[in-house]
Amino acid sequence: MLLLLVGTHLFLTFRLRFIQRHMGKAIRLSLTGGEDAAGDISHFGALTTALAATVGTGNIVGVATAVGLGGPGAVLWMWLTGVFGISTKYAEALLSVKYRFTTPSGATVGGPMYVLERGLNMRWMGLLFAALTVLASFGIGNMVQANALSGLLRQNVGLPEWQSGLAMAALTALVILGGIKSITRVCQALVPFMALIYVTGCLVLLVMHAETLPATVALILKSAFTGQAAVGGFLGAGLREAIRFGIARGLFSNESGMGSAPIVAAAAKTRNPVRQALVSSTGTFWDTVVICLMTGLVVVNSGKWQEGLKGSELSHAAFSTLPVIGP
Repeated sequence: MLLLLVGTHLFLTFRLRFIQRHMGKAIRLSLTGGEDAAGDISHFGALTTALAATVGTGNIVGVATAVGLGGPGAVLWMWLTGVFGISTKYAEALLSVKYRFTTPSGATVGGPMYVLERGLNMRWMGLLFAALTVLASFGIGNMVQANALSGLLRQNVGLPEWQSGLAMAALTALVILGGIKSITRVCQALVPFMALIYVTGCLVLLVMHAETLPATVALILKSAFTGQAAVGGFLGAGLREAIRFGIARGLFSNESGMGSAPIVAAAAKTRNPVRQALVSSTGTFWDTVVICLMTGLVVVNSGKWQEGLKGSELSHAAFSTLPVIGP
């Protein structure tokens, strides 16, 4: 699966003549309110809704897990996965907007299932994709995030998992039962705010320990191609582990090729599929190229990975020195 996704990223990058070079234009488009065209939500609304599904556990615990298992070099491979994954996110969004349609009730719907049905005339595969997407939503879409949050609440404030689980389920129901417009309103309000706070926290930590940052960057670049020998509690990781865990966690974080973000992109107000595809591609840029990189720098720069910590324990330790709001 990793080879298939990475191969798709590389193929589409070259086939689309490095669509990543238009990232500046794509970011400007993402800040617009949308066009006077068919659709239910704005460009920005579609982007923040897609980001709400990707910015979170994968950016924090996922990055820490990659470093804990693959060493500092995993950060570079994760970052490269994001860079090339931009083209896949662009392609899947473009097709979803191209083959979307308006239902009798007036809603605009689209996504990979309709691309398979209307574009490839493979209705059975569209149904299969839809069924598997529903199943995946319980795992990668909900359980991982809920488990990470409930675990942190249990560890820090002693709140039982079943109580935090019920609270999350109730709040989620309040949002999603209102439909795509309700979901978008909440995401537009929360996602930029939470992303800005997180990135600011990362920058504060990097500035606080700026004297070791050059050595950290050098270590990441070196370990990405040579692996990392055992040090302290860290058991060591070869080149294979750095590539494997870096790419795997990068794919988990940005979901390029998964087919989830295009479903939201299809609801955007636009006449031109290319415009919305450019906007959707910025999701991978912000998620992996920026936020995952920031987390990776903080985790490696903290030196806590040398103690043999992994996952949430490592991310907790790396951010523990953050003034006022640190763990």
